[in-house]
Amino acid sequence: MTSWFHQPKQSWPLSRRRFVQGLAAGGVLAATPSWLQAAVKSATTLGSAPVLSGREIDLVIAETPVNFTGVSRMATTINGSIPAPTLRLREGDEVIIRVTNRLPVATSIHWHGILLPYQMDGVPGISFKGIAPGETFTYRFTLRQSGTYWYHSHSGFQEMTGMYGALIIEPRAGERHHTDKDHVVQLSDWTDEDPMHAFSKLKMQSDIYNFSQPTFFDFTRDVSNMGLQAALDKRQMWNQMRMNPTDLADLSAATMTYLMNGTTPAGNWTGLFKPGDCVRLRFINAASNSFYDVRIPGLKMTIVQADGQDVEPVTIDEFRFGPGETYDVLVEPKDDAYTIFAQSMDRSGYARGTLATRQGLSAPVPTLDPVEWLTMADMMGAMNHQGMSHEGMNHQGMDHSAMGMGSMDMGGMDHSKMHGGMAMDHSQHSGHNMQGMNHAAHSPLAKPSATVRHARTEYGPSVDMRVDMPRTNLDDPGIGLRDLSKKGMRPQGHRVLTLADLKSIDGVLDDTRTPVKELELHLTGNMERYSWSFDGLEFGKSTPVSLRHNERVRIILQNDTMMTHPMHLHGMWSELETDQGELRVRRHTIPVQPAQRISYLTTPHDLGRWAWHCHLLFHMDAGMFREVVVS
Repeated sequence: MTSWFHQPKQSWPLSRRRFVQGLAAGGVLAATPSWLQAAVKSATTLGSAPVLSGREIDLVIAETPVNFTGVSRMATTINGSIPAPTLRLREGDEVIIRVTNRLPVATSIHWHGILLPYQMDGVPGISFKGIAPGETFTYRFTLRQSGTYWYHSHSGFQEMTGMYGALIIEPRAGERHHTDKDHVVQLSDWTDEDPMHAFSKLKMQSDIYNFSQPTFFDFTRDVSNMGLQAALDKRQMWNQMRMNPTDLADLSAATMTYLMNGTTPAGNWTGLFKPGDCVRLRFINAASNSFYDVRIPGLKMTIVQADGQDVEPVTIDEFRFGPGETYDVLVEPKDDAYTIFAQSMDRSGYARGTLATRQGLSAPVPTLDPVEWLTMADMMGAMNHQGMSHEGMNHQGMDHSAMGMGSMDMGGMDHSKMHGGMAMDHSQHSGHNMQGMNHAAHSPLAKPSATVRHARTEYGPSVDMRVDMPRTNLDDPGIGLRDLSKKGMRPQGHRVLTLADLKSIDGVLDDTRTPVKELELHLTGNMERYSWSFDGLEFGKSTPVSLRHNERVRIILQNDTMMTHPMHLHGMWSELETDQGELRVRRHTIPVQPAQRISYLTTPHDLGRWAWHCHLLFHMDAGMFREVVVS
C-alpha cells in the first residue's frame, strides 16, 4: 500500500539549480569534423542550428560529445549539431535527402507529420529495415504540404540523446501572414543518464523521478484548510486507489535539463527583432517525454498554425503542447526584451529564452508555478451529474444521463472486423443507415452502454484503472492551467489555449464524406508495472489495425489513464471533431487528457504500413504503439 507521508528523497548528485539552469555555455563540445564539412558548407545559422535548403541534402548521423550540466556525455547528432540542422524546403518540390549512419548501431529518420510513401516514413520494422552502421539511405519524396514540422530518429532512444531538427516547408503561393522576423523555437529535454538506465528505473519504481509527492507538511496544510477528517479522507481516497495525485510526468528536473534551441536556461537563447516588427515564432515540441506550458509575459500570442496547418487566428496568453506538436504564433513586441518561458507540466523545471532588440538583453524570468494535484475529474471523468465538481472544467450543456444512443442505427458498420479495436455490436438497431445521418444532431462520442463491451484485455495485468464516465469536452486547458486568473497566478483576462479554440480555415478540411466505419480504442496503462498500451495490449501482443484505402473512418480514443498522451498517427491527418460532430481542426498529433474521450476523422490516402503511438518516448517503448495497415 502506497503511503502519502513521504520523506524527502535522496539528494540529487548535482544541485537542483544545476539541472534546472544548466551551463551558460552548455552544448556540443566538438568542432565540426572534416567528414561533415561537405554536408554543412552552405549552411547559415538560425539560433543554434544551421539551416540547409535545396532539393538535395546530405545528413550525417554520429556520436558527438556534449556538456549541458557540467558533465560530459555522448550525444547522437545530425551534422554535429543539437538541434539537427533546420531544413527549409519548398512545397511541391521533390527532395532527395541522403542520410549516412556513422553510429555503431542502426538508425533512422522519421519526417514527423509529412505525407509521403510509407517506405520513406522511416520507422524500422514497419516501413523499412533501418539504416545500418556505415550505410547511406536515400529518402526521396515530393512535398505535398507546407508549414512547420520536424524530424527525428525512430530508433531506440536516439531522439532522446539529441537526434531531432526542425523542418520548415514554405508554401508555394507564399505565406498567408506577412512577418518581418521568423524564428524556430524548438523545445527539448536532455538527461545525463543513459536513457535505457532511466527507463529501467521507471520499470522498477514508476515514481522515482517524482519529487513533488504529498508530504506530511502538505497534510498539515490540508488539515488547516479543510479540517482533520476531510484531510484524512483525501489521503485515504488516494491510498485506496494506490495512485499518486502528482503523477504528471514520468521524468522531471531530477534528471532532465530543459532546452530551447539546444540551449540551457542559463545559456539564454535569444531571438532578435527590430522595433515595430511582426515576429513569427515556430514552436516545436521535440522533447522526448515533456509537456511544456509556454507563455511570454507581457506579450500576446496569436496562433496561426497548428501542426503545420493554417487555423483561424486566435489570440492567447499561454498554451500547452506535448511531444510532436507544433504551433506557429505571431507576436508584436514593443519593449526591448521579453522572456519566452516554457515550464514543464510537472512544474519541476523550465526552458527559457529571450526575444530582444540586441544580444545580451534579458527580461525577468517567472518563478515556477506550484504543483497542482490531479482532480477526481482527471481520474474519473464526467461526474458532475453525480454532484461532484469538475474544479474549473466547463461542461455546460452536456447531458451525461442521456449518453445512450437509443435507436440510432449503425447496422451498416461491421464492427466485428475492426482489427485491434473495441468491438461494438450495433446489429440490434435497424431502420437507419449511417450514410446521410446528421452527425451534428447527436454526439459521436455517446456510449451505447447496452451494446458496447470493453475488450477483455482491458481487465488484464496491463491495466490498473478504467474510466466508465469519460468527459468529452475540448475546452479544458488541463491540470495546472485551470482558472489561473481566479487563483491569482496570472493577470485578469489571461487566456489559455484549448483544443476548442482551434479551427482550421476554410479549405483545409476538404473531405466532407460521412464516415462509414468507427474504430474505438482505449489508452491504457499500469503505473506499478510501468506498462502502456492500447486496450490493455502492449505492442507485440496486439494485431495491426486494418484500414481501407480512401475510406472515411471515425476514430474514438478514450484515455483510461491519469496521464495526458500526445497521440501521433503516421501517414494521414487526424481531423478533430467536437462531441457534437462538428469538424474543427486538422492535426497530426492530438493530446488526449486523463479520463477524456475524443473523436476524429481520417482518410488514409496512402497505402502501406504505418505507426500509431503515444509520442512520449518511454510510453511508446513501454507498449503504447500499434501498427496500422492501409490496403
